[in-house]
Amino acid sequence: MQFGIFTVGDVTVDPTTGRLPSERDRIKAMTTIALKAEEVGLDVFATGEHHNPPFVPSSPTTMLGWIAARTERLLLSTSTTLITTNDPVKIAEDYAMLQHLADGRVDLMMGRGNTGPVYPWFGQDIRNGIPLAIENYDLLHRLWREDVVDWKGKFRTPLQSFTSTPRPLDGVPPFVWHGSIRSPEIAEQAAYYGDGFFANHIFWPREHTQRMVGLYRQRWAHYGHGTPEQAIVGLGGQVFMRRNSQDAVREFRPYFDNAPVYGHGPSLEEFTRETPLTVGSPQQVIDRTLGFRDYVGDYQRQLFLLDHAGLPLKTVLEQLDLLGEEVVPVLRKEFDSMRPAHVPEAPTHASLLAARDAATTMEEEKR
Repeated sequence: MQFGIFTVGDVTVDPTTGRLPSERDRIKAMTTIALKAEEVGLDVFATGEHHNPPFVPSSPTTMLGWIAARTERLLLSTSTTLITTNDPVKIAEDYAMLQHLADGRVDLMMGRGNTGPVYPWFGQDIRNGIPLAIENYDLLHRLWREDVVDWKGKFRTPLQSFTSTPRPLDGVPPFVWHGSIRSPEIAEQAAYYGDGFFANHIFWPREHTQRMVGLYRQRWAHYGHGTPEQAIVGLGGQVFMRRNSQDAVREFRPYFDNAPVYGHGPSLEEFTRETPLTVGSPQQVIDRTLGFRDYVGDYQRQLFLLDHAGLPLKTVLEQLDLLGEEVVPVLRKEFDSMRPAHVPEAPTHASLLAARDAATTMEEEKR
């Protein structure tokens, strides 16, 4: 099982000091957090993609390329790649380039983002959100698997005898997750292609996540990719830890109360009760996270949000120390001990390459 962190890259005032970091400060902080993630033994760093204030990660491949050059083991991913408003040709080329530079340590998560105005900014209509996600990914999927593509669709100009460059590393495209908070159509899309499904798992109660993941697993099996238990599932979540749970609640409360996405709504206590947000001791985070398996089954990737809502870099790095030293080693051991042999591990470039080669050998033997 893979453990990591994801960032949305918000530039938010620290409510305890009134300090607003500059865009440069926030970008540098995100890269520092990524390097720290590898240092403490995490597996994945993922960045969002946004094109509006108060967010800064408008160019995920630029940031991930910088991080790739300074890490050796860390998997580089996105927590949103805007499949609806980015050109699939550009996605195919940008992430294949990153895949080569990072020696295969790349996957990505398709999503529609959280900002309605982004659609007209890139020449699209938000009312076409789902059709765009479906059509654009169909093209992207082909561009990575066919050397020459002839294609015609509704939302972009046709392609004639087109080859995207560079080709995927070793002829193996990056693994794709389809991320969604609320759309069953995206769970269906992930299942159809045999891709991963990532449930954001931050804002909704467990029953909603259970239904979404259950639908994906059912449809995965329907399309012949394996049993429902073998579907590839990832979860998000936000945590804030101190060794003493009361200290964690006291310190995090002003950040929660003023957060762009949490603040001025349900109380911290209500939110932690009704959603997976966990504020407390490392042991509480361990217990809560292990409980996710009870309603989504065995899954392959767990990402935590640590740097949201104006938390200073020093505090985020302290969170990473706790995560890497006290939480993830226990979670890794416990999840691995509970996972049945027939449930696959999280895909990597190496495992996808091995599966491709094994399938090729099998076909040759049949001949």
